[in-house]
Amino acid sequence: MKTKLQKYFPDLIRSREAVEHEIAQRTGLTLIYNSWTKERQQEFLDFCTGVKGINVMYDFVSKSVLNPDAAPERLNDLLSVLLKQKVRIKSVLPLEGGHIADDQTLVIMDLLVELEDGRLADFEIQKIGYKFPGERAACYVADLLLRQYKRIRSQSKKNILNYHDIKDVYAIVLFERSSKEFHEFPNVYLHRFKQKSDSGLELNLLQNFIFIPLDIYQKIQHNKGGNNNKLIETRLDAWLNFFSSDDPEIIIEICEKYPDFKEMYQEIYVICRNLEGVMTMYSEELRQLDKNTVRLMIDDLQNELDQAQGMLDLTQEELDQKKEELNQKKEELDQKKDELNQTNKELDQAKREAEQSAKRGELTTLIRQCVKKLQKGISAADIADTLEEDFSVI
Repeated sequence: MKTKLQKYFPDLIRSREAVEHEIAQRTGLTLIYNSWTKERQQEFLDFCTGVKGINVMYDFVSKSVLNPDAAPERLNDLLSVLLKQKVRIKSVLPLEGGHIADDQTLVIMDLLVELEDGRLADFEIQKIGYKFPGERAACYVADLLLRQYKRIRSQSKKNILNYHDIKDVYAIVLFERSSKEFHEFPNVYLHRFKQKSDSGLELNLLQNFIFIPLDIYQKIQHNKGGNNNKLIETRLDAWLNFFSSDDPEIIIEICEKYPDFKEMYQEIYVICRNLEGVMTMYSEELRQLDKNTVRLMIDDLQNELDQAQGMLDLTQEELDQKKEELNQKKEELDQKKDELNQTNKELDQAKREAEQSAKRGELTTLIRQCVKKLQKGISAADIADTLEEDFSVI
């Protein structure tokens, strides 16, 4: 039974039996096929036979279909849709040494183009989003501004720069799998950045950014599809689904609404008919994907180690601080203890002095009583008896 895409592209997409037969008849292809996991074998057969659409984000697919030399009108249209104005590419510029060229294994496509009005746009498709996407893009556009500055200054006869000649620069980045920052906005799939003041003053600061997380776009599309809504409403929808969807129904919907996309899909399936070539390129994609996955895992583990080390450092710092606070408390307690001991000594001394004072007071009172008794004529013997009793009490 023919698949939906086989029916739509009847002369281009072969049956599963035909593909498997050719693989089995050629030793080289059999070796390549058997080197893949069952999951990868199934994926390959699915897109070759139209069970699913081919992943346009494969390097060999995207670069063929969007080749600005072979079909410049396609990239012109894509950039026009993204920039919301009609643009035309004047030339494709080389990525010079000043371009921030880190490890390109995660990058599917990276094109620097000059538009007819002199603006520069760096168009990039990433398989897996790099960390620090904002900082990275900022360095790219800063490099593009510097590149313009040097070129215009070198062309000036008097070496005087006319800043009006420096045009806007753009960093346009599509992510097949976006980094965590974008997932904090699960309902937004297109982010445009342009520098603005907090006062309302308008100055053209030239730097522009567009970020499109395709994985988030597909989640939003999936939710829309569940409500029986049309998924391809605009050319932007067509382009974003072209890059991110392998659903046969969506592919057919794109082609029906925008026939120029059908030409691109036809080119893709012509590529797939060269079984040896596409299997070789698919193997390279898988090898690169494995490499990227390992790299990503290493980066994630390193981040976890760095975070753990940071927590340990923070914990040790807190422990040292607590220890210092405890030592300080101990010193304060020792000081309070010394003060308390001194106070106790002073209280004991005051008590002894008070007792002695009380006894002196009692003696003074007795003496005065004896004098009064003598004055009244009481005999000394009687007074002595009384004193003996009183002293025994004291």
